[in-house]
Amino acid sequence: MSGLPRGLAKAELHLHLEGSLDAATLGELSPGLSPAEVRRRYSYEDFNGFLEAFKWAVGHLRSPDDYALAARRLLERLERENVCYAEITLSAGVILLRKQEFGLIYEAVTREARRSRVEVYWVLDAIRHLGVEAAWPVARLAAERAGDRVVAFGIGGDEARGPAQAFAEVFRFARAHGLRLTPHAGETAGAESVWAAVRLGADRVGHGFRAAEDDALLRHLRDHGIALEICLSSNVATGAVRSFAAHPVRRLFDAGAPIVLNTDDPAMFDTSLGREFELAAQHYGFTEAELRTIAANAFRYAFRRPAGWASEGDADPGQVDRGPTLV
Repeated sequence: MSGLPRGLAKAELHLHLEGSLDAATLGELSPGLSPAEVRRRYSYEDFNGFLEAFKWAVGHLRSPDDYALAARRLLERLERENVCYAEITLSAGVILLRKQEFGLIYEAVTREARRSRVEVYWVLDAIRHLGVEAAWPVARLAAERAGDRVVAFGIGGDEARGPAQAFAEVFRFARAHGLRLTPHAGETAGAESVWAAVRLGADRVGHGFRAAEDDALLRHLRDHGIALEICLSSNVATGAVRSFAAHPVRRLFDAGAPIVLNTDDPAMFDTSLGREFELAAQHYGFTEAELRTIAANAFRYAFRRPAGWASEGDADPGQVDRGPTLV
């Protein structure tokens, strides 16, 4: 079993624009930067090392034109991989922290998206370990663009230094302005971090694999259709799990928790969406039928109904009953 058939249309829901900067693109942004230096920077032993590498990569995005180039190269790769729908995370919190003009950057990346065959929507992400006050401007930027292809608000970064429950008011504001909620959780912290995200009304959870530690949580995710955005290569590369063999993705799937496969930061983890499906088959024995189910989940749990998506008996992904918000 080698994964999904190459020609199968795919969607990706957990994908960071800034983490897609491969050696070739970085060389375009910073001529003279060697592939060897990129490989050195993209080698880390733990999550903090990854965060430092992410900051280094973002440092090469100096202007709206640089962001446009990054988007163009990412979308070209997605087209080659037969990804027809993507919800791409734009780290608005980082842009604001670097005192860059968000509006010009957003115009640049959306212009590139309109030229692509990939159907693109955006998730604006705040840096949780910078605190609630730093998240508010990101939520407001997302709310202003809720009718302009921004579909969700999220928080990423260090879970231990930015517990989800601190962001309750920000999440309520985002929800009230028509945004969906997709916080990272259960990546470097345990099942209680996933519970905290769920209690705040998360529609999907970024990573979330530590939900496998709590049977009641698995049942809640299953019963309320809250999908986990699983990123196998990412979790191993950052040390969030010890090895592929230690990843609980099989347990999550067998328990009925909705899962989708994603690349997270494909250049930083040397992966593609096709490779993630191959890893699922290789390490966890997923059959082709099961992989097709997981591939379909990416369309089913998308925050907009992708063009041409129709599955008899499925609710509109935007209208699925997520169950009560437990704030």
